[in-house]
Amino acid sequence: MTSQELDFEELLKQYDYKFHKGDLVKGIVCGFDGQGVMVDIGAKTIAVVPTREAVDKDEKVEDKFEKGQEYEFLIIRDEDEDGKFLLSKKRVDYAYAWKELEKVKAEDATILGTVVGVVKGGILVEVSGVRGFVPSSQLRSKEAELEINSKLELKILTLDSQQNNFILSNKKVYDDSVVEARKNVFAQIETGQVVKGEVVRITDFGAFIDLGGIDGLLPLSQLSWRWIDHPTDILKVGDKIDVEVIAVDHEKQRVSLSLKNLEPDPWLEAEKNIKEGDKVEGTITRIKHFGAFVEVFPGVEALLPHNEVVEYQNQNGSILQVGDKIMTYILKFNPTDKRIALTVSEISQDGNVEAE
Repeated sequence: MTSQELDFEELLKQYDYKFHKGDLVKGIVCGFDGQGVMVDIGAKTIAVVPTREAVDKDEKVEDKFEKGQEYEFLIIRDEDEDGKFLLSKKRVDYAYAWKELEKVKAEDATILGTVVGVVKGGILVEVSGVRGFVPSSQLRSKEAELEINSKLELKILTLDSQQNNFILSNKKVYDDSVVEARKNVFAQIETGQVVKGEVVRITDFGAFIDLGGIDGLLPLSQLSWRWIDHPTDILKVGDKIDVEVIAVDHEKQRVSLSLKNLEPDPWLEAEKNIKEGDKVEGTITRIKHFGAFVEVFPGVEALLPHNEVVEYQNQNGSILQVGDKIMTYILKFNPTDKRIALTVSEISQDGNVEAE
């Protein structure tokens, strides 16, 4: 064998590579041309990464790749007649992204996604270069309220790279955080505590107050010492209020609250100022089939029985209505049970009702 033949054999050994489609290879960026990125992977000729396999449509190859730097690529086509291999960088990044997403799902961790589109039944998001779908049922906000490029905290529901199935939830992030917050609140809350809260919902029977992770019920009867027809008489959604915890059910995770307990008990003051036989002027607050309720002291209601209401109306030739002022006498006063009975007839010194 001549020296020339030996030199040629040595040269061939330098290119004794075994690259195949589907292999991961490392290569050094040599430059850029109209086709994409030129990469030296140690083959006979420079390999090519087409622009579509190098960057997204809005990116430039020069911004993503640095000449002289080594990167990892996937061979997507065996060498052609000219000895050139076709490579992809995006598919490598995509594969690593799926692997990272699998780790996130296994840890039930929260990730940040970018809204890239609104479609029927939900929205499209992009996470680490991978597109996923968030169904409407898994959104805390309506699709129309979300803007393109806005960020969402998400959790992965299903992930299957083979089927390209990537479903996420925005609602689950909130639900899980609420569960954790509820645990923290219930570990600290106790009967008798005064806590701050926000009115988040109002119903006929009371108001629900957000205590920072749990909603406590403020019943209608605990709103005020005065008679309240409806919670909206004194509250509105969004109000920040102080309330007292009056009951905690750890098993059912329920909290009952009181607003009136933070106010002085008007019955204690009434006991100092009112006694049986006193003549008092009051305001009609409610009228029922069994009588009328009259506020005879701020926050203190007394009952004028139905027969007394009829007698008063017959004497005065008028029908009593809510808001009317009326002069009555204290017939019975039981401050312990918070009950007062009234009469429209004057009471004698011996405690008997005097006939008109």
